[in-house]
Amino acid sequence: MGLSFMGKNENQFSHLTAKERDSLSFPARIVKERGLLLGEVLDFGCGFGKDVEILGQQGVNILGYDKHYFPHFPEQKFDTIICFYVLNVLLPEEQALVLMEISALLKPSGKAYFAVRRDLVYEGFRTHKIHQKPTFQTNVVLPFRSIFKNDSCEIYEFQQYNQVPKSYSGCPFCNPESKAELILESAQAYSILDKFPVNPGHALIIPKRHIADYFELSFKEQSSCLFLLNEVKKKIQKRFNPEGFNIGINIGEKAGQTVSHVHIHLIPRYAGDVDDPRGGVRGVIPERKMY
Repeated sequence: MGLSFMGKNENQFSHLTAKERDSLSFPARIVKERGLLLGEVLDFGCGFGKDVEILGQQGVNILGYDKHYFPHFPEQKFDTIICFYVLNVLLPEEQALVLMEISALLKPSGKAYFAVRRDLVYEGFRTHKIHQKPTFQTNVVLPFRSIFKNDSCEIYEFQQYNQVPKSYSGCPFCNPESKAELILESAQAYSILDKFPVNPGHALIIPKRHIADYFELSFKEQSSCLFLLNEVKKKIQKRFNPEGFNIGINIGEKAGQTVSHVHIHLIPRYAGDVDDPRGGVRGVIPERKMY
């Protein structure tokens, strides 16, 4: 794998990796048999790295990343990403971060495969039988295409939202252009760069459900959008290095909304981009901007 390994005996998170294996994991066998491990492959959350080791020996061009064992975060993008039994041991906000990270590591033409357990009897914290540490487990259902399911495992196929074929509805945010740059994506929302940016790095955070009014989104959808907003801000800050931001949502025609699908504007601000920036978003009514 070309990465330094922190052994299980010196790692306080060993209880998060289910067990050591001498053979491929079950979902790895499924995706390998179906010929889905194409191009440059990443095993995200690879644990001890056994799947990476065996698949590499079988000729798959694969790297491994694991927060606890192979902690060097990948810098390239991949054609295929596998993420097996990771989401089941994470809290909801951690699951969302994993989905976002994988969406950003995937090439526009690429696909990711998530395997989740289907044999959990109960959810919550339990004491790990071997390590005697509290371990969180939860059932996970993803809004992606299921390509395999039995009593113990389900495998989902993920493509970036703007790469998934859809029946055209006339809404540009339900049918984002495939050439648009997707910044991040979660289960409920996605983010792209604005097609007509006010400033470099102008991004949109968009819920996947088609609805016009932000206040009619469910609390879960609103939370997902705001969580995504926070992570997109980090990406924009690193890439464009702005000196400030404006955040805005247009709700209703009288407030300037021209596309009847909720979208949050994240607008980077730079020194000198306007003569006098004081008042910020109060400038939506220019004559009342100053007070």
